[in-house]
Amino acid sequence: MSDIDKVKQLRQSTGAGFKDCKAALDESLGNIEKAVEILRIKGISKASKKMSREAKEGVVAVSGNNIKISLIEINCETDFVAKNNDFINFVKEVSDINNECNSNLEILKKSKMKNNKNIEENLVDLITKIGEKITIGRTKTFNSKGVKNYKYLHTVVKDNLSKLAVVVSLKTTNSSEQFDLFGKQLSMHIAASNPISIFPENIEKSVLDKEQELISEELKNSGKPKDIADKIKIGKLKKFKEDNSLITQNWVMDPKKKVKDIMKEFNIPENGIENFSRIKIGE
Repeated sequence: MSDIDKVKQLRQSTGAGFKDCKAALDESLGNIEKAVEILRIKGISKASKKMSREAKEGVVAVSGNNIKISLIEINCETDFVAKNNDFINFVKEVSDINNECNSNLEILKKSKMKNNKNIEENLVDLITKIGEKITIGRTKTFNSKGVKNYKYLHTVVKDNLSKLAVVVSLKTTNSSEQFDLFGKQLSMHIAASNPISIFPENIEKSVLDKEQELISEELKNSGKPKDIADKIKIGKLKKFKEDNSLITQNWVMDPKKKVKDIMKEFNIPENGIENFSRIKIGE
């Protein structure tokens, strides 16, 4: 086999660039198997160096159905790579495996892909081939009894990949088209309104403490008497809770109504929303 044929074979089997393959073959004295090992070692080194860079682009993938469904965020450095076929194919396969793994990252990384390498190994290979930092970000699986899951994908890149994805779980045995329409609309509402909890009382204390700090700072130089400033602070905090809790938000399809009002129209109790997740690239 000629040197150029060896380089072609090595490129085909590893996806590495021409120069890297040529250098590896020179170092291995023409032994293709050793050259693969050399590229693998060098690839890990290159990948490690790239991990210090920022990766704020990428896609969110959704796999599953209305009984069991998962979201996974995979990041890269540029939007150009987010549309690269190698990246897209990797994300699609990882997303399906993630749904099988119930978003358990430790199991996910060690899971085998179609090429018989695990996800961790394929990730390193992809970083080496593409030349950008690529990371697995947020993941979430919904798989509870007695619920139906509804999804919404915004700014779709391809198939089940998008820049923003939402899944919401509703407790129900209702299978009507009207109920399914509400589920779809609710997932769209979450995409647009970005709630941080289902109920006001479920907002994390750290979030409320931070908001109180901001309100206090805002009122500090207002010149208002303390008793009035305190009342304003209470009112502003209450408004913050309502604006950021799903059931008390204004319904995006009819802002004169709250989400809980629409739920009543569908005979859905206020505790009918079991869970939701909203993942947006860059947030």
